[in-house]
Amino acid sequence: MIGDVVGSPGRHIFKREIPRLRKEMDIAAVIVNAENCAAGSGITAALAKEFLESGADAITLGDHTWGQKEFAGQIDSVDRLARPANYPSACPGKGWRLVTAPLFSFAVVNIQGRVFMNPVDCPFATMDRILAEIPKNVPVFVDFHAEATSEKITMGYYLDGRVTALVGTHTHVQTSDALVLPKGTAYLTDLGMTGPYVSSIGRSLEPVTRRFLTGMPSRFDVADGPCVLEGAVVTFDPATKKASAIEPLRIRESIG
Repeated sequence: MIGDVVGSPGRHIFKREIPRLRKEMDIAAVIVNAENCAAGSGITAALAKEFLESGADAITLGDHTWGQKEFAGQIDSVDRLARPANYPSACPGKGWRLVTAPLFSFAVVNIQGRVFMNPVDCPFATMDRILAEIPKNVPVFVDFHAEATSEKITMGYYLDGRVTALVGTHTHVQTSDALVLPKGTAYLTDLGMTGPYVSSIGRSLEPVTRRFLTGMPSRFDVADGPCVLEGAVVTFDPATKKASAIEPLRIRESIG
């Protein structure tokens, strides 16, 4: 599971590293959060196709789902992509998808938090509803796109034993709390970021610094420079759907 891809630099390192990692680490499936992949905000159908062709099996999104205005009219044409399931029911797109990988089938669910985020439906009630819809014989991988660590941790224990993995996205900062919860769910508060790391969570430092110093609005362009690819590798038993391990992943390009 790969953390938030930021702009073209993040897309490039994903396309370069994922085929290699799949081969060297014997990875059976890849889920990527790509809600920041189009110039730092949103995604397009063409970019979604690019991810699926370069090694992703499923794509999740987040609060920038509609960052590219044309995507609302495209989302229903994109296969294996989930936007936050707790968006209003009138929104296009789907909140969970059933994906067939070469070795197994799995469900991927995308939900969004409510603490310090834009208003959405209750993510806890949404997960209860979705888990009643998903076939019982498939492992379930959840991307909880949320700001507050407490909300993510609580959701992890709420779903422990009911899903194979729950990982957080959105903060672009990888946390150090990867573990398998008592009932067999792999958990990590935040996967981190895939994009330029000499930056403010993927954005150029100068305008962000100016905003902090002056309070004046600025355009936050995606930074240039060396990139990092961050995420986590989950090991699980397809028969029981229980996780046995979750290991953080980080590949960092050198500076200079």
